[in-house]
Amino acid sequence: MTRFFLPLLCCLLGALSPLIAQPPAANYHANSRFEQMGTALPTPNTYRTASGAPGKEYWQNRVDYDIKAEIDDEKQRLTGSEVVTYFNNSPDELRYLWIQLDQNLFAKNSMANQTRTSSINEKGMPATSMTRSMIDKDYGHKITAVKDPKTGQALRYRINETMMRIDLNAPIRSGQSISFQIDWNFNITDFRFAQGARGGAEFFAKDGNFIYEIAQWFPRACVYDDVNGWQNKQFLGQGEFTLPFGNYKVAITVPNDHIVGASGELQNASQILSSEQLKRLEKARATFDKPVLVVSQDEATKNEANKPNGKKTWVFKADNVRDFAFASSRKFIWDAMNVELNGKKVLAMSFYPKEANPLWGQYSTMLVAHTVKTYSKFTFDYPYPVAQSVHGPVGGMEYPMISFNGARPDADGTYSEGIKNFLIQVVIHEVGHNWFPMIVNSDERQWSWMDEGLNSFMEYLTTKEWDRNLGGDVAEPQNITEYMRTEQSKQVPIMSSSDNIMGFGPNAYTKPATGLNILRETVMGRELFDYAFKEYANRWKFKHPTPADFFRTMEDASGVDLDWFWKGWFYGTEPVDQDLVEVEWFALDTQNPEITKAEQRATANSKRETVARQRDKDFIKESVVEKNPDMKDFYNSYDPYAVTEADKKKYETYLASLTPDERKLVESGMNFYTLKVKNKGGLPMPVIVKMQFEDGTDSVARFPAEIWRLNDQQVSKVITTKKKVVQWTLDPFREIADIDEESNSFPRQPTQPTRFQLFKGGGFQRGGSNPMREAQQAQPPKAGQQGGAKNE
Repeated sequence: MTRFFLPLLCCLLGALSPLIAQPPAANYHANSRFEQMGTALPTPNTYRTASGAPGKEYWQNRVDYDIKAEIDDEKQRLTGSEVVTYFNNSPDELRYLWIQLDQNLFAKNSMANQTRTSSINEKGMPATSMTRSMIDKDYGHKITAVKDPKTGQALRYRINETMMRIDLNAPIRSGQSISFQIDWNFNITDFRFAQGARGGAEFFAKDGNFIYEIAQWFPRACVYDDVNGWQNKQFLGQGEFTLPFGNYKVAITVPNDHIVGASGELQNASQILSSEQLKRLEKARATFDKPVLVVSQDEATKNEANKPNGKKTWVFKADNVRDFAFASSRKFIWDAMNVELNGKKVLAMSFYPKEANPLWGQYSTMLVAHTVKTYSKFTFDYPYPVAQSVHGPVGGMEYPMISFNGARPDADGTYSEGIKNFLIQVVIHEVGHNWFPMIVNSDERQWSWMDEGLNSFMEYLTTKEWDRNLGGDVAEPQNITEYMRTEQSKQVPIMSSSDNIMGFGPNAYTKPATGLNILRETVMGRELFDYAFKEYANRWKFKHPTPADFFRTMEDASGVDLDWFWKGWFYGTEPVDQDLVEVEWFALDTQNPEITKAEQRATANSKRETVARQRDKDFIKESVVEKNPDMKDFYNSYDPYAVTEADKKKYETYLASLTPDERKLVESGMNFYTLKVKNKGGLPMPVIVKMQFEDGTDSVARFPAEIWRLNDQQVSKVITTKKKVVQWTLDPFREIADIDEESNSFPRQPTQPTRFQLFKGGGFQRGGSNPMREAQQAQPPKAGQQGGAKNE
């Protein structure tokens, strides 16, 4: 850092104009980066306003279902019949209806299967890819009837891959409704081989039983809306689904020893549960601190062995939901507890086999309850009567009021910290999907980030409130930098259609979640962000929002112009890479002789301390001048750095010529620093700089992203401090996702040493560890421990 002395006029100008924009370069884009999005967003209308709120003529269609289904536990087959009532609330006349047949994804010749790439090399081929193509079982929806439920008259239909068009005998006019019946069946996918399955059957060879997680299982109506008309894009596996709201009545017939968890409330508990189970369930409804076992592990283990004949039908009712899923098994342990939200009770429940204990009994339902409370705090109160977590073959998947979650301990009941943390995060994430997209009902087939990204951000907040040391990987800016460093050709914007996304995890989950975290912590501040985010959730609950509705609401409710952020973070792939190129140090020339001559003396003395002069102290025993006083004259005793009376008078005359404000500035002793910062990555972000002072203290200065609005290539910024700065650091708290920390310090500082190890013949072992098992091997645990539910 070079120090310069400034005349008073120059310093005053610097203090008044601290932002110095460099002349625009040839590739200057500042103006376009900070201009409004304009026509990049859809034109507002009476359905969707410029503020991001639903318009006065907003509409959406509704679809009700009355479903009867049965699981064949011997053949792993589901048979169903449904009466669907479609309400046309649109201003349009509908001559046909589109229905989703998601199980057709698993048909051998499906588009998804045909377009899924694979290869074989000398190491082989993934087993799932090879065995999937060799399976003889015929998967996919088998439609046996489409008809009028009253007359039995057949309706014409046409199946196109995962979509079915029903051609109506007469159009449904605006305000009218129609009912039709569909009968179908399908073979339940074996989860081991069904690549991309959201549900299926898991077989437990030790006891010969299955866990069924049944999802995307019934023919479901597509959304017809003001944005797309019919959203009938084919289901290829990555872009999930878009569904209308409706009321459901579902009767599920299973073996009579099965326990069923499903979307909605159980309607016939007194007919299918034992008197003891009913008592426990009622106790759970009055318990708020710890889950109560409705079906214990001992009871579930007995069910596994008995396998009696006979069937039971479980009846569920779910109102104002967009989908329905269920799980069934004789292996299930069942626990439950209540959560209270502003006077309303929500029953939090978990269903899991003994193989999931002790982890699930201790954590699952408590996590469900925590998620319900925390998401409600940040958005709106959970509106449904139940919230459930089910353990089975699916690693993590969500449906209204029910979620499927993985994370299983080892066979001996111990587990690694990673498995425990995964359970915590996956339960929070999947239960949290009740808000996004099950209630704030975005189009997953088109915009994965609107549910996965927003929900991952909420998972981040909720996980920290469970354990402040968890959850940072999904939304902390420093964790997205590796992805943002990848080649531009291997990235696509967040605003890409779901099925076309490369790097689905970082693109749909972590990058949008990180963007929201940056908005909350760095760009907007928590108060403005939280208010706007909550406003968006409340505006669009039980409705169908688009990206523009989200973008506009966040700006409308906060008063913060974020178009530059949406364009850079959501529509672009440029990274953040700020470079602290140079820092120049200036001090005001006060003309005080006491200061200036002392500094001159110090500079002169430092220059005299050369290595030769140091060595001459011993080498030259006595100089001629030291030996012979006659060789001395005036200059041998003259001190050019001594303050004279003339110097003092001159300084007094100077001070008298200054105004009071000018004199105050002269006497302030301030240091002036000019920072030159380059925007190497292209994506503008706030400039945050930490100053470490020579006395060991520090301070942080923050400048909004608009600092780049006149020049997006390089800016200079004048910072004044009373103390001297010895080290400057950009983005000191890693909050803007800067991909190159090496260029963030001045003077330059290496961020980490390159480490090496001593090598010894035979090498060394690496691998994960299970400290719980190691501890238990040293001291076995007490017998009979089954997790966190209250024993009955």
